[in-house]
Amino acid sequence: MTSRERVRAALERSPADRVPIFMWFHPRTAARLAQLLEVPAGLVGEAMGNDVRQTWVNNNHAMEGIQHERDGQWHRDFWGIKWEKQGDFNQPVEFPLASCGEQEALAYPFPYGRLEELLAGMQPLAGAPERGQYFLGCDVSPCVFEMYWRLRGLEQALVDIASNPGFAAGMLERCAAFARRLAEEACRRFALDWLWTGDDVAGQQGLILSPEAWRELVKPPLAEIFAVGRKAGLPVAYHCCGALAPIIPDLLEIGLDLLNPIQAGCQGMEPAELKRQFGSRLSFMGGLDTQGVLPFVEEAGVRRHAAGLLELFSGGGYILAASHTIPPETPEANIFALYREAGISREEIFDRAAGLRKRATATATATAAAQATAPRPTASCR
Repeated sequence: MTSRERVRAALERSPADRVPIFMWFHPRTAARLAQLLEVPAGLVGEAMGNDVRQTWVNNNHAMEGIQHERDGQWHRDFWGIKWEKQGDFNQPVEFPLASCGEQEALAYPFPYGRLEELLAGMQPLAGAPERGQYFLGCDVSPCVFEMYWRLRGLEQALVDIASNPGFAAGMLERCAAFARRLAEEACRRFALDWLWTGDDVAGQQGLILSPEAWRELVKPPLAEIFAVGRKAGLPVAYHCCGALAPIIPDLLEIGLDLLNPIQAGCQGMEPAELKRQFGSRLSFMGGLDTQGVLPFVEEAGVRRHAAGLLELFSGGGYILAASHTIPPETPEANIFALYREAGISREEIFDRAAGLRKRATATATATAAAQATAPRPTASCR
């Protein structure tokens, strides 16, 4: 099976030749594997055997492509949010609407003029020669609540929801409208295989806001974003860290197909119970414990952990993935053990990496040849 066929089988809750994989790596984990495999960090997932290729088009705070200011420690994005480099990641530290009044906030200009720039990030994947082999996703998150609090600040956003729900509803709808527009344009321009959405609305023990507030204020605009994918004939994936079990039935109601990342250590997110309750209607991605297992348990324990998930979801409906990015403390042996349990050997990974190096060399040679034979402008006198 191709990667594309494998992931489609998982979404249809049908068996495949092996479990599909979509593993995410902490930047330092990716750098370490890149050095080992002799490929760029951006190709580590492909070398390891990931079946999904995806671009996060609204993720303007990513480490790549950011011109940091103040000795590389911070930048302000085109939403007006200030991000500070803290360890390996950027974190939002200043929120443009934190002290704005209602009318000023509702009139704040959203970056619709940057849509072309955001969507351009999809082109390298969508236009790749091997496109037909892999499963292609476009991530338009943060969609509703998370985008709102990035603009307003988390504390103020929650105060708004509790004390001024009418204003909060208007702002949440504005945030959703931007994600919806991104989704519409992405679905129109690219031959996608799914629409990826998301908002982190939960912590370890429960939702950040009440289920009732989520249903009243977040669910309706989120449903409109899901509807874009459904209208385009695409499965809809949703990412939310934490204990979101109380709203999973609501997500199914508005058209969810795949839930990520299944953090088993969070309240109500035990994989077997989720499979029992929702497995006939929902596919899952995640479950490999990054908090208590992958960095700390010996290789045999990691293999048992992965094998338990593969057995639980043996009939399909599952994409093997960690509950977050694989932490930098994770031994390489444990990472390779995960893939081996999924049917991908260390030798296969190194062979694939060698193929990627060959491809990069051929591309560079072809580019140099094209540049060498291109017509040169002739000098002219005035």
